[in-house]
Amino acid sequence: MMRKTKRNWTAAVCVLTAALFYNTCVCSEGKRGEYFKSKHREHSTDASAKDNGERTIIDHAGNEVTLPEEINRIVVTDTLPLPSVLSLYLDSAEKLVGISPVSMSAAKAGLLGELYPEILDADTSFFENSELNIESLLALEPDLVFYNAQNTELGESLTSAGLTAVAVSVTKWDYNAADTFDAWMDLLADIFPEEEEKAEAAKEYCEKVEDQIEEKTKDITDDEKKNVFFLFNYSDTALVTSGKNFWGQYWCDAINAVNVGEEIEAERSNASVNMEQVYSWDPDIIFISNFTKAMPEDLYNNTIGDNDWSSVSAVKNEQVYKMPLGAYRSFTPGADTPMTLMWLAKTVYPDLFEDVDMTEEVENYYKEVYNIELTDDRVAQMYTPSADAANGYGISKIKKENGITRRSLAAGVITLVACAVSLGMGRYQLHHMMCFVPFVICLLVLIQ
Repeated sequence: MMRKTKRNWTAAVCVLTAALFYNTCVCSEGKRGEYFKSKHREHSTDASAKDNGERTIIDHAGNEVTLPEEINRIVVTDTLPLPSVLSLYLDSAEKLVGISPVSMSAAKAGLLGELYPEILDADTSFFENSELNIESLLALEPDLVFYNAQNTELGESLTSAGLTAVAVSVTKWDYNAADTFDAWMDLLADIFPEEEEKAEAAKEYCEKVEDQIEEKTKDITDDEKKNVFFLFNYSDTALVTSGKNFWGQYWCDAINAVNVGEEIEAERSNASVNMEQVYSWDPDIIFISNFTKAMPEDLYNNTIGDNDWSSVSAVKNEQVYKMPLGAYRSFTPGADTPMTLMWLAKTVYPDLFEDVDMTEEVENYYKEVYNIELTDDRVAQMYTPSADAANGYGISKIKKENGITRRSLAAGVITLVACAVSLGMGRYQLHHMMCFVPFVICLLVLIQ
């Protein structure tokens, strides 16, 4: 417990200003590391055994991690689809004692909570206002903690706390969902070799689907390619798509379609657009992710925001689709990646895939890879998700990824207040306060 000490206003200004600089710089710069490249379908990790019986692996950040002899308590922090992949890989969620609230909301709304109801008992309270609390995580006494390899700061905090932490990359494979899914399976196979056959089966199935789609779409000419718009997040205040550096680009490339947002270089959910851009692109098809509550009917009826979608070809022709919610939200890599790919291909080019029965495909995939039998009704629910699928993920998440957090906002506001009080006490002259004008401008911009 830290003891409170008296500080004068000058010291408070210095500390709080430093806090603002720190939070802003860390968030805006991001935590993307320089990761080594890997070949398609090859292991990116290396498991080995030491003389004393301990096993080591190389995680996606290139760290050598010594694994505990027994792994019975697992926490997954900020790699949101991983709890679903891990549960299906182990055919159980009993070892998952902690997951993100965003992962939990998907488990409740989708397939995962039905297949493995024990995951609904996993703790989420170690996240407070979207920020991870190390002390709360430690209270869960995990044997192993998975974290996003981009978040090097979190990785250092976990290891400094004495935890066994394994980095899992989301971006190392350039937003190729199939390669990313394969790499996750490889990593799990190194950690849990007793289920390695399942990892190989999943990878083989994914590659088979990619090959099938490539064969069926290889003769599509440039003029015949469908123009696709991914609506990642949509609300009264946000219109976010997939640019070149996000999952939508892979989905389109894999099915020989055009991602109309390819010209946008902004990474991940930073690809904010306006309706004028949408009008100019005039997409043939719109896919709405489950990271937004927006539904096709909202675009057909203009029931969200002040935007008019009526002139957009995809809307006029009723070619707007909500993406599936299986084990996790299908826009990202995950256990359903092969089936997401097949569904997208069939939806965009129905004539080329008229022989594909999606219900049969999904049931075969789950049976062959995971030894799970799904009913027709369950598959139908997966491919007709409701707006509730987006629960737990909203605009606040987008703002954080764009470099703004509640902590940095609070630090900025307190800093300005402290400066104003100092000025009133005669500690600063008016011209001294001018140096804080940029803070005001930055805060106003970030809040928009």
